[in-house]
Amino acid sequence: MTGSPFNPEGDPLALDRETMRALGHATVDAVVDMLVDPSTPCLRRATPEEMAERLPGDLPESGAPLEDLLGILRQDVFPFMSRLDHPGYFAFIPACGTFPSALGDFIGAVLNPYVGSWMEAAGPTRLELVVLDWFKEWIGYPPSAAGILVSGGSAANMTALACARESLMGSMSDDAVLYVGDQAHSSLARAARLLGFRPEQVRVLLTDERQKLSPAHLAAAIDADVAAGRRPLFVAAAGGSTNTGAVDPLPELAQVCHDRGAWLHVDGAYGGFAALTDRGRRALAGIELADSVTLDPHKWLYQPMECGSVLVRDGHLLRRAFEIAPDYLKDSVVEGGEVNFADRGLQLSRGSRALKVWMSLRFFGATAFREAVDRSLDLALLAEEHVRSRPELELMSPASLGIIAFRRRAEDEPTAAAVNARLVAEFERTGRGLVSSTRLHGRYAVRLCAMNHTSAAEHVREVLDFFATAALPDQRVAAEVPSRDATIDREAWLRERSSVDLAAVADVPLFADLEPTALERVVELGRQVLVPEGGTVVRRWETSRDLYVVLAGAVVATRGDRPVARFGPGTHFGEFAALDWGAGYGYARQATVTAEEPSRLLALSPGALAELIGARPELDRRLRSVVRERLADAEADA
Repeated sequence: MTGSPFNPEGDPLALDRETMRALGHATVDAVVDMLVDPSTPCLRRATPEEMAERLPGDLPESGAPLEDLLGILRQDVFPFMSRLDHPGYFAFIPACGTFPSALGDFIGAVLNPYVGSWMEAAGPTRLELVVLDWFKEWIGYPPSAAGILVSGGSAANMTALACARESLMGSMSDDAVLYVGDQAHSSLARAARLLGFRPEQVRVLLTDERQKLSPAHLAAAIDADVAAGRRPLFVAAAGGSTNTGAVDPLPELAQVCHDRGAWLHVDGAYGGFAALTDRGRRALAGIELADSVTLDPHKWLYQPMECGSVLVRDGHLLRRAFEIAPDYLKDSVVEGGEVNFADRGLQLSRGSRALKVWMSLRFFGATAFREAVDRSLDLALLAEEHVRSRPELELMSPASLGIIAFRRRAEDEPTAAAVNARLVAEFERTGRGLVSSTRLHGRYAVRLCAMNHTSAAEHVREVLDFFATAALPDQRVAAEVPSRDATIDREAWLRERSSVDLAAVADVPLFADLEPTALERVVELGRQVLVPEGGTVVRRWETSRDLYVVLAGAVVATRGDRPVARFGPGTHFGEFAALDWGAGYGYARQATVTAEEPSRLLALSPGALAELIGARPELDRRLRSVVRERLADAEADA
């Protein structure tokens, strides 16, 4: 091997060009063989012990031939994973890439550009700007908007929230409030937690029967916070929710935010690229009014992971939120129309995610991607029609941006949850495909997400026919245990602790059939609260988390001036508080509760309740049954 500027003598990691070509050809051949192998199941699991045996952790001092390494990958690594491009993969969010986009990743990995500064990557930076301009055009954003490619929707949502906070208030403030619907993606909870939003600064709002956030509901929550001296900062709307594909009423939400000075963010990580099609553009009407938008090319734009993006309508705000110029980066300061992507987000070190997007879109053309998205929309409509045609199946949520929710019918909710959870597992074991489960306002549902360009009508029918015809299992699923220990107190009298009467607790239907030791634990964990006539226990929209049981007296729940429920001895309220939405955040209170007469209450903190239902699954089932009933009532007001 002769020395050269790119291959100096003595370099222990250098390869000559012919060796590199040979290794590249062998690698591509192996990858293609794995990619097109029809015997590969949709998912193959393995235990940690099995993987440790297959892949020991020792590192040898001498190298090994590429053929041996590819053999290990073929036998011991890649068989044990989900195949996101499998035509029967309908679980979670499929991620089915294309080969030209993978080649873009390969080129980027080999040439390894640093795409943080214009000075060091004018060409790759321009490529990313071109790709972002396509995205802006598709959703109707103005040319003055700005964006950046990131690792995925989680990073994009965090970037948007940080940009909103920096733009509207600067450093973190205790009076800032963030609003999300209960169908929002969990990454928003993670972003809020990492950026310092405490539980009382996040309002999780109940969505309506279509799993959409009501503009009137949002407006009322914001107005209540303004009246209490808090500052509405950020509203996250769904541009295709992960659970059901639902799109929130974006024009109306934009008006609510505009009138109240809040930042509207549309999380279109799942559904945003449906805007490529006429149907998708109609469904996402109003997305162009948002202050920021998350889009995920590694979902419905068929790019390999990782590839997400965030766009900000007022483009200069993105740079203003993130730009930092230490002395050691002064040489890369931009001039004129230059762009440093390191000034638009969290990463200083970043490669080129745009290469794969540009390669695949230029190779196939925009029409091919529109047809692929339209095909997914058609498959979801086919799935909905098929479910409706099978009396054994129940449609839980109609087709929306490629997703439907359904389940096998059963006599009651606990049975439905047990039966369908078992069927989900049994279908996985067939190797023919994969679906996932969720809960829609407390009810178990099987979720089918038709997104892969490899999927066809026969693959959808195969899933649904399995659920319609499989022998019904007889097995209960383990109860889910909500967890939360954050709570805020009300007036001083609500902080009063006194002994709880064991006999009174034993008479409460919620605690029926609990043995004496369990009842004693309820008494130990709970606290007694004495409420004077007219006293307020909880107020609508606040974020307290206790469950209350009425031991004596009566309380009334109201929304606005309208009474919605009365609770007498033996009843309970505040069940939504026990639902952990994510990252320590939970539902805002759905009603104001005041004492109709002097009342004695048992209060159980979320932590205490979690301990009780963890030890007594029947208590969890009773609570969830009540939650489902009250969710149905509350949806009418959402």
